[in-house]
Amino acid sequence: MKHDCHYHPGEPAKWHCGDCQYHYCSRCMPDADHRARRALCPHCSKAMRYLGAATEVVPFWNRLGAFFRYPFHGDPLMVIAICTLVPLVVPANLIGLVIWLVLALALFKYTYAVINHTAEGHLKPPPVAVAFTGSGFDIVILQLLVFVLMGALVTTAAMLGGPLMMMLATAFVVLALPASIMVLAMERSVGAAVNPMNLAMLISRIGTPYFLLYGYLILLTLASGAAQDFALSHFPFWVSQPLAGFLNSTFTLILFHMLGYLLFQYQEELGFASDLQDETAGQDMHQRDRTARFDADIDMNLKDGNYDRVQSMLKEALKRDRDNALRIGQLYQLLSARNDVAELYRYHPRLLGWLADRNDGDGMASLLETLQRAEPTFRLDDPDLALRCGRTLYHRGQFKPALRVLQDFHKRFPDSEQLAPAYLLVAQALANGLSQWEKATAFLTFIQKRCVHHPLHEQMAVYLTQAENREPLKGPKASFSAQE
Repeated sequence: MKHDCHYHPGEPAKWHCGDCQYHYCSRCMPDADHRARRALCPHCSKAMRYLGAATEVVPFWNRLGAFFRYPFHGDPLMVIAICTLVPLVVPANLIGLVIWLVLALALFKYTYAVINHTAEGHLKPPPVAVAFTGSGFDIVILQLLVFVLMGALVTTAAMLGGPLMMMLATAFVVLALPASIMVLAMERSVGAAVNPMNLAMLISRIGTPYFLLYGYLILLTLASGAAQDFALSHFPFWVSQPLAGFLNSTFTLILFHMLGYLLFQYQEELGFASDLQDETAGQDMHQRDRTARFDADIDMNLKDGNYDRVQSMLKEALKRDRDNALRIGQLYQLLSARNDVAELYRYHPRLLGWLADRNDGDGMASLLETLQRAEPTFRLDDPDLALRCGRTLYHRGQFKPALRVLQDFHKRFPDSEQLAPAYLLVAQALANGLSQWEKATAFLTFIQKRCVHHPLHEQMAVYLTQAENREPLKGPKASFSAQE
């Protein structure tokens, strides 16, 4: 059953809290340990159940093309080639027979490894080494035992109940064979693979899709038989034999990959959890990102309507890191949305500095207007911040707010080194923005007289000439000519 995240509808859930009955996606749980499948509920701090990729996996009937491409990856293609071509060159004696048996065991081992590999969330085939190294060769013997026991079941049914009972037993065996293969691959137990209760339970938990897959498997088997028959009938023996073997191995891998994917798709119903492994390779799943955890908590509290809680969290974060631009921006957005004028006034130096860094003149003009409505005599008491705000407002075309920010700058900050650039900015706002050339000239003249030692003093003559000619105040043009 698919579950969406409680806080992000449409996002597949990865975790479930049994106490709170909340489902969480990966965005809500950035600090979860996916590999160890451990996470604590953000609300009650109790351990949660990992859902794996069950809620986001694509149904098998939507990826048939991927199933048919699966055997043609490098690793399975090499396994098929080795197991198909090597028997052609070995001698027809006892040694050749042993080699043929070993390769057949390797191929069967690889096909069963495909089920486990896929069920664990690996959509790419296992490496070649899986077929020829390590343990697991006993799976062939186990499968033969399963076939023997199934045959014994049909025979016993015929002896005890006659033809009708034999037909029913045969129908059940044929229907349950894919389920038996899946159980055997996962549990490596003959008893579990032939237990009618086990098989019936697996089929019932998967439901209708099992029968849909069963239909696909029948079609695959018929297609494989038809292709092999065509190869044997229309090509010479030395071509048809390896071609038929290649086709048989290819269709078998497709079939087993589909069985493994069915387990992966219905992992929640079958009582286990696995995630997509190939897409997360190289990522550090044990990383604990406190910033991401904090952002997730803010997001969830906002969606729960706990605005006071979010505001307190942001204020505490700014106590620890006063100049954290991310937290300042989040606090600004929250306070603006809540129209909390008192807190906006309290944090206005940092908020205005944040807006200046973003060149957000429109947001700055709105905040200044809010502050001035609340406190008509509001003035910035930091000359550097006042000049930064003035420049941001000027470049965004907010000329009047820029003039208000820099009003009486020489009285408020008489000894500031920013006096000349501040009043030059005032002159530019008046001239370039409001076409008030006389007032602009007065400010330029003030700089020329009062700021004799400032580097801008040398440029005042050029600015005054531009003001007299009603030209935009841009200052002297840059010169790149070398002096002789």
